[in-house]
Amino acid sequence: MIYDYSGFPPHTYQIKYPAPGSASVAQRTRELLEKAGLPAGLDDQRGYDHGTFTPLAVMYPDADVPIVMLSLRHGYDPEEHLAAGRALKALRDEDVVILGSGLSWHNLRMFGPAAQGPSRQFDEWLGKTLESPPAERTRRLKEWSSAPAARLAHPEEDHLVPLMVAVGAAEDEAATRIYHEEGFMGGVTASSYRFGNPAQ
Repeated sequence: MIYDYSGFPPHTYQIKYPAPGSASVAQRTRELLEKAGLPAGLDDQRGYDHGTFTPLAVMYPDADVPIVMLSLRHGYDPEEHLAAGRALKALRDEDVVILGSGLSWHNLRMFGPAAQGPSRQFDEWLGKTLESPPAERTRRLKEWSSAPAARLAHPEEDHLVPLMVAVGAAEDEAATRIYHEEGFMGGVTASSYRFGNPAQ
């Protein structure tokens, strides 16, 4: 376990999420990335960070689903992460869920009432972007930092860039908003999206 956060209650540093990994999916992921010209390596020692165990503990509380984490590229370039998603698209036909974990608002110094206006602005832009036709959606995501309140929403984009991988893997598919809240943590507007039809 990697508790890559600070200032939280003591019990949050005792969380255990003993989900198995999958050497075969990890190797397949590496092969697909390298085939697309993207450098990739394997690390069977790294633990699960909070971007992995936080959502998955809710989705799969029995920790009985094999998990493979994908690291972000240094520099957070949107196109590189969209390209990674495109490279990994084939995994979806192999019963692998591609989950872009993060939050549409991640300014740790601005939660509560101060976040109401700017988080709503960025969330509205994000919704319009993700529900746009595929080519426009991709273009807008590449230019995310010019969106309203973008750098208030994401002073560092580590909680946004995983979305690019998910979009790249479903670039021609429609987005559906599956979660929306106004007032999260005292004032934040936040949303989550799904791509494609999970029944297929």
